Amino acid sequence: MKGTHLGEFEELVLLSTAVLDGNAYTVTIVNEIKEKSARQLTLSAIHTVLVRLEKKGYLLSYMGGATAERGGRRRRLYKITAQGYQQLNDVRELRSKMWAGMPRLSFDFSSFQLKF
Repeated sequence: MKGTHLGEFEELVLLSTAVLDGNAYTVTIVNEIKEKSARQLTLSAIHTVLVRLEKKGYLLSYMGGATAERGGRRRRLYKITAQGYQQLNDVRELRSKMWAGMPRLSFDFSSFQLKF
């Protein structure tokens, strides 16, 4: 299926949604990613990715109950699907295989000669 791979930011949002397990909405996802990565994020950036992940079938959304702290408004909560969980596992396996093949690198460039 076209467009089913995960970009790095999508992966972070999907992982955060899974970690928050039932308490994932735009604000908590922003906070989770900021806390773990020290990135500066906007709510709209997260919202855009949430919509895209839901279209891919990796997330489901539903309306939670109204809360007094939100003036009686309900919040949209997100939950990872089995397909989303499988995609995260596939990404983790791919990254592990790539890292397993990584040679021990040397960054000693003293013998490196530039030729012009």
